[in-house]
Amino acid sequence: MFRLFGIIYALAGPTLAGIIITAALTMNKFDTTSMIYSAAAGFLVAIPVAWIVAKQINENA
Repeated sequence: MFRLFGIIYALAGPTLAGIIITAALTMNKFDTTSMIYSAAAGFLVAIPVAWIVAKQINENA
């Protein structure tokens, strides 16, 4: 379960961070602080997402 979680997190973390950074750039937030907060928020949001996806895959396998 933890190995699957790690693999999914490795994919979901950068993806969600990129999505949130793109949203910040769309709102004309070009400063470094906004980029760092956006990336951190993406990686934090990816933790429960990866956990839920790994749990669902593990239950259905």
